[in-house]
Amino acid sequence: MTNLPWAEEINYWQSSQSSPDTWMDKSKKLIQQLSGTILAEGFGSDSQGRSAYMLAFEIGGDRFKVIWPVLPSKTRNERAARIQAATMLHHDIKAKAMSATVLGARAAFFSNWMLPDGRTAANASVAELSAGIPLLFQNPQLSAPLVGEIVEEGEA
Repeated sequence: MTNLPWAEEINYWQSSQSSPDTWMDKSKKLIQQLSGTILAEGFGSDSQGRSAYMLAFEIGGDRFKVIWPVLPSKTRNERAARIQAATMLHHDIKAKAMSATVLGARAAFFSNWMLPDGRTAANASVAELSAGIPLLFQNPQLSAPLVGEIVEEGEA
């Protein structure tokens, strides 16, 4: 989370007086409407003053984790920056939830899909994803993983 923009320069700056908890509750309801289960939620900060909201959930056997940073404020208005972050997390979840109703949760929340090591797909490199995704599709009732190949459009 380096090179973040100033909170005052991004949407939702001082556009709401609702608490961050209100926005997080709205986000959790959206996940539950997709038959999802909330696994964890939280707010945390590090020794350098950076902070973020986190929402982890499961839908259809897939686990997802959304981490949304609180943007630095030029005016040091931490309350407004926290409200903004929770609002932005909500709108991100809302857009992906709408997509999930058509495309499925895994496609809609792919960047937030949790890998077996706890990282999200967005945190892994392309090479790691290419090597690791087949392991996610192993059938535990078979002695070997499901096998297939990627076919580029026009090769079939």
